[in-house]
Formats: sequence, structure tokens, C-alpha cells
Amino acid sequence: MCFRLLLLLCLLISSPFVAAKDQPNVLFIAVDDLNHWVSHLGRNPQAKTPNIDRLAAMGTTFTNAHTPVPACEPTRCAIMGGRRPWVSGCYKNGHKWKKYQAAGEGLSAQFLKADYYVAGAGKIYHGIGDVYQSEWTEYMSAKGRSSNGPGVDKYDGYHVEKTFPDLKDEDIVDWHSTDYCIERLSKKSDKPFFLACGLYKPHLAFVAPRKYYEDYPLESIELPPHREDDLDDIPPSGVKMAGPGGDHAKFLKSGRWKAAIQSYLATMAYTDMNIGRLLDAYEKSPDRENTIIVFWTDHGWSLGEKQHWRKFALWEETTRVPHIWVVPGMTKPGTRCDQPVDLMSVYPTLCKLAGLPKPDHVSGKSIIPLLKNPQADWPHAAITTHGQGNHSVRTATHRYIRYRNGEEELYHNAEDEYEWTNLAGNPDQTSLKKELAAFLPKKEKQEVKVKK
Repeated sequence: MCFRLLLLLCLLISSPFVAAKDQPNVLFIAVDDLNHWVSHLGRNPQAKTPNIDRLAAMGTTFTNAHTPVPACEPTRCAIMGGRRPWVSGCYKNGHKWKKYQAAGEGLSAQFLKADYYVAGAGKIYHGIGDVYQSEWTEYMSAKGRSSNGPGVDKYDGYHVEKTFPDLKDEDIVDWHSTDYCIERLSKKSDKPFFLACGLYKPHLAFVAPRKYYEDYPLESIELPPHREDDLDDIPPSGVKMAGPGGDHAKFLKSGRWKAAIQSYLATMAYTDMNIGRLLDAYEKSPDRENTIIVFWTDHGWSLGEKQHWRKFALWEETTRVPHIWVVPGMTKPGTRCDQPVDLMSVYPTLCKLAGLPKPDHVSGKSIIPLLKNPQADWPHAAITTHGQGNHSVRTATHRYIRYRNGEEELYHNAEDEYEWTNLAGNPDQTSLKKELAAFLPKKEKQEVKVKK
């Protein structure tokens, strides 16, 4: 009998599944259109994000993290659904994500099946509150809430010079999404919880209450590092993706380039404020000691680099994202990992940390080895896709881009951080290109044209 008890104990200890009472909670923070200008990454010295920096000081920040897709809808489908775009076929905005991901396949559904309390608010999938309700215990209704504030139009603060002196913090849905999560963090739960907070800003419109502009007077705004001839060594597919005749031409004509940056920085500050409120609640939470935090943004955002604006491209500004993990008992405060990761790692990593079975359809690599040791060997690259056949491979030192028609770009990021010199035509780089191309998919799902 004693031998049988001992055997049973050994089996329980070695099981990949965590006992329910020991299962960690998860605070899951997703931000829309926030690029790597956050101040702890040092990309733009004008940015002030003390609360995101505070979060980074609590755990491990990934300095070389990248989006699977530089567009809102497909990247959220990929991160939350577990399939890369070339597997699902969800490549671009307008590819309605529910056509590519069945109910029950999402990340939150795995926690619900494991008897977690699963709640969410704001923008986790493409639309605010647009989720499979069956994958959540509850989800905040956005009815009657405004994404931008009353009277604010899509391009205000961007192409349109317009101020809103009476705009209040609570006029924007993010304030209420944060409140919803604060309330749930403050209560002791009899179940482990998965709590998702999706913040919409700094998505267009670039408008925030006036107080957030005070640290960014227009006369102090600096343009990002850029070169007027930056597109000269880029193939036609890349120039088309940059679209210099679109937003950039408009900003050069209107003279509002600095004003748009000012508005973006102010809107970033608004989001940082809400993250601070959320962290205050986390620090007072009765379940803090057993709560994982994962912070990610859906893609980067370009503000004139390579004469490009918005996301929708495969260069550093549009693919690189802030990404932070706090895992009690595993991550060390204030650590940084420089290995290349993409956000396809979020789903499998959370499943493993919580002791949940990972569904067979889920791709991506668990980054637990890097959470334990940020200097661990990591033979993987970060892959970003924008449309069928257009891919970027990012390693610790290089970026390789190959377009659907075979055109290429290659950058030595360790020496050329702004990707100003395309090395793809250099015969000395042939073997490196071949090595990086090995990371690209061999088979891809057909892209369906988006109806406009």
C-alpha cells in the first residue's frame, strides 16, 4: 500500500498539469497600435511611459519582440487563435477573423475549459467587445462607450488640426475597460482567473485630453531618424508597401508631421496612465503573489520612417513591439531578453505556465526557457507576414524580407538599427539569405481579396 501511495505521489508531482489550487492567475494586457517608442526601450527619447517602464522593472522585457502580422485583425486572430496567417488564411484587416477561427479554439477558451474565471474588456480581438461570448465567463459591454471621445473623428490629431479642451479621461472607452478590470482584480477569487484588458489607444484618432499634451510642446518635437533617400535601394514591392505618395506626401504638404508625432506621444501618455491604474490595482490585489502578467501590443507604428506611416509594412518600426512578462517565482525584476521572439509564443507559453493542454492547432514556441534565463540559447527567429508570400525574418542581428514576387531586402540590424542600407544585392550575403529563408513557410493558404 505504501508503495502505491508513493507511486501516486510521484505521478502527481511529474504530471504536466498543475493542481487547480496552485494554478496561476493571468492578467493579460493588450494595447493597440503602440510601437516601441516606450521609454524603457530607448527608441525615442521624447516618449514618457513611466507606468509601462514600471511594469518592465517588475519582470522580463523582450527587447526584440515582433508581431506576427502588422495589422490589427489578423495579428489578433493569430495571437489569440494560435494559427499563423499562412495557416489560417487571415492575412489582412477585412478578413473577418471569425471566418478563420472557430469558437472554442481561442486562448481564453482553454482557460474556461480548465474552470478558470475568464473575463475581458476592451479590444482583445479586432473589434471592441467582438469576441466569442462562449469563450468567456463574462465580457464588458462597450455599448454607449466611445473609442475616441465625443465629437472626435478618425483623423483628428493626425491629418486634421483640431483640439478638444473639454475631453475627459472617462470619455474614452479605455477608462471603463480599465475600471472593469480594476474591480475584478480587487476581489478575492475562489477560482483562478484569466483577466484580459484590451486598450484601444493610441489607435487613431490621435486625440487625448489636453493635459497629456503638456509634456510635448510642439516646438520641442523632433522627427524620428530618417533619410530622404531611404527608398532608393528598396525593390518596387517595398516602395509600394511604403506608399510615399500617401500619408507622407500629405504631411510634407501640410507641415503637420511634428503635430502628428505630438498627438501620438500624448495619446501614448493617456494609455500609460490607464496601465498605471491597472498596476496600482494589481499591487493591492489579494491574488497578486500568484498572478502572471503578460503585456503585448498588436504591432508597431511608423511615423515617417522610410516615408511610411501606420502599420502595414515589414520593417522594424512596424513589426517591433513592447512585450513584458511577470511570472512569480520565474522572472527576475528588471531583466531584459534580446533574443528574437514573436507573439505567436503567447498562447503556448501561457498554456504551459498554467498547466493547460495546448491544442494541436496552436503553433509558436513557448518562451519559458527565456523567462527562466534571458541569455538561454534560442535557435528561433521572429516571423512577420503581411499578405500572402510577403514575410520578414528577424534574428538577433539581421532582418531578411522576401516579397511574393521574390524581391528581397536584407539589413544588418546590429550595425544599422534604422535599416537604411539594403544588403540583399551583395553577393557576399547569398549564404546568409539562404540561411534566413529557411525560416519561411513552404506552403501557404490562399489569400482572399478583401472587399472594399
